Amino acid sequence: MRFDDLDAKMRVYETAHDLCVLPGLFIVARIDGRGFTKLTKERHDFEAPFDPRFRDMMHHTTEHLMGCGFHVIYAYTQSDEISLLMHRDENSFQRKFRKFNSVLAGEASACFSLQLGAIASFDCRLSTFPTPELVVDYFRWRHEDAHRNALNGHCYWMLRNQGLNARQASKRIEGLSVSEKNEMLFQEGGLNFNDLPAWQRRGAGFFWETYEKSAHNPLTHEDITTTRRRIHRDLELPLKEAYAEMIRAILDEHGSGGV
Repeated sequence: MRFDDLDAKMRVYETAHDLCVLPGLFIVARIDGRGFTKLTKERHDFEAPFDPRFRDMMHHTTEHLMGCGFHVIYAYTQSDEISLLMHRDENSFQRKFRKFNSVLAGEASACFSLQLGAIASFDCRLSTFPTPELVVDYFRWRHEDAHRNALNGHCYWMLRNQGLNARQASKRIEGLSVSEKNEMLFQEGGLNFNDLPAWQRRGAGFFWETYEKSAHNPLTHEDITTTRRRIHRDLELPLKEAYAEMIRAILDEHGSGGV
């Protein structure tokens, strides 16, 4: 059998289940650490519940993903997850699910592993949304999840540091309301949750910004100003509706705010 014939025959099995995101739909990729509970608590000496070294690795990985070939207009990270909002017209790999998932998971795994000096892996999943408001709801969801996880994490590790084992600490927190958890932290640990760094409570956002840079033209011997682009890292994200308005503004800026 000629190679071209064999190639055409076998390609069918490789691409038979290729799914593509429909034109006009928003793409949000969520990249999650695989087995990161063991990685951060058993295999490596990270401080619980939050470690600035781990935060910096996640932030660097997020910025790497924003520049690895996809048209990302906003990124958000909290804990061991990263969410990437693509431009509505993003057409890399003909919008194939498997390519987005495999490339982004691979890039994240490689970038984080190089920083850690050990193997770490991520998985990736895509969410597709027909309207801007659903995109806003997605990021509000992850934003609220960050707040919930941070509150639970601080309560849990306060109790562990007091001598409770994992089961006892989890049982103590189970069923408590948000206000009760805040009160527990304050009364038993002397910690006001609202005084914690915003990046712990809300995560961090990343978006592109333009800036002017001065330069010298060696041919004309003139001083000139050029416009460059860089990633802005926001560690003081707003809350609730103000955060929703921020996401809407980013969508509008990139021509993706309409229905």
